[in-house]
Amino acid sequence: MSRVVKAAAVVAGGLALAHAAPALTSIQPLEPLRTRLFPGYAGQGDPGHIALTFDDGPDPLSTPRFLKLLERRGVTATFFLLGFMLERDPGLGREIAAAGHEVAVHGYLHRPMLLRTPRQTRDDLSRAHALVSEATGETPRWYRPPYGIATTSALRTARGLGMDPVLWTSWGADWRAGATGSSVYDTVTRNLKGGGTILLHDSDCTSAPASWTATLSALPRLLDHCEEQGWKLGPLAAHGL
Repeated sequence: MSRVVKAAAVVAGGLALAHAAPALTSIQPLEPLRTRLFPGYAGQGDPGHIALTFDDGPDPLSTPRFLKLLERRGVTATFFLLGFMLERDPGLGREIAAAGHEVAVHGYLHRPMLLRTPRQTRDDLSRAHALVSEATGETPRWYRPPYGIATTSALRTARGLGMDPVLWTSWGADWRAGATGSSVYDTVTRNLKGGGTILLHDSDCTSAPASWTATLSALPRLLDHCEEQGWKLGPLAAHGL
């Protein structure tokens, strides 16, 4: 192999590593380290507050049920919307914002960022940002990459659009087949602490069919648990990030 080819291979490898490096923070065993080193990115905020977030909507079958439950409990949350779902039902996006919830960007398509070029990344995020802004009348402040896997291009694009990337400190594994209200509740509360950000899903568009029913079943118990701990519940905007 010539020196030129070797040098080109080194450069290409370096560029690939730089592109993919942020994805390392998504590895589950590294989540506690992520929270310690990058608390804002991990969603660690005010110790007396819990940020409640939902991904993958808006879904006309399931999202309205979550909105009704949250309204009954007097709780608002942050909804990370998918552009292609919002495009199908922009009115539901307006309904989310009108109910006092915070709208945020989860991308246009729910595909791994590692498989996209920088241009594809920019196109996806810009399209989603424009759709959320137009449909809801709100300028989204937050971005969460699909699967929690970011790339350098995704982070740069998000910040260029005025969005802060944010992940979570506790999830419910509610996308899995076989998830139940009890399993979602137990998984969320296993390591939930004050200042944490909860990841749940109000749609099954990228999850096991009807998995959202387990999430909806768990939600009242989760709200009760947070209240019993003396934590205020709300959107990321009130989380002190």
